Amino acid sequence: MKVSDVMGTRAIAVRPEASFTEIVEAMRRFEVTALTVIDADGHPIGVVSDDDLLLKETDSVSAGSVFDGRRRREEHHKAAGITARGVMTSPAITVTKDTAVRDAAQLMHRYRIKQLPVIEMATGRLVGTVRQSDLLRVFTRPAEGIDREITEICNRLYVDREHLTVGIEAGVVTLTGQVGFRSQISRLVAAVRGTDGVLDVDSHLTYRSDDLAPIPPLL
Repeated sequence: MKVSDVMGTRAIAVRPEASFTEIVEAMRRFEVTALTVIDADGHPIGVVSDDDLLLKETDSVSAGSVFDGRRRREEHHKAAGITARGVMTSPAITVTKDTAVRDAAQLMHRYRIKQLPVIEMATGRLVGTVRQSDLLRVFTRPAEGIDREITEICNRLYVDREHLTVGIEAGVVTLTGQVGFRSQISRLVAAVRGTDGVLDVDSHLTYRSDDLAPIPPLL
């Protein structure tokens, strides 16, 4: 699944000169926890989150020290900011509509952010937003869609789907039946586990031929 399958088409953005109060009001009005900061051409240049705004209350600018690390200095700078440009995190980490949902989730986890601006690949302009809650919709994917993708995986790995029984319940896929070769089991399980909407795989597969058995040395 791609970001375009789950993203919101409403993107709440502010200009760099937006005041601290305007940012807070926009967050309250649209019930969001982050805003994208865009330039005059609609290109994202940063993101302001509620965590950035809270630094105004939790950080003391006067507590700055020459011994502070880079992150601490950035927090002091944000705490002193009075416009979007001053409090935003920059550069903005963005995705496109064609970005895989799994890749978007990895970006959010890596950078500890709650949402990502979605840009048009050709122009770089903001066209939407994808949030953590949007990505979680993957796990409510209908079983029929997961089943069809498992059939495609079987075809790709030359596994006869007719010899398999596939059960799908609450995101857990149960595989029973027989494949042609032992090596196909691990590849099939890994591919199914990597399918969007799958939380885990319970494998009870057997095989007809053991192509992983060690070959005795020649005497």
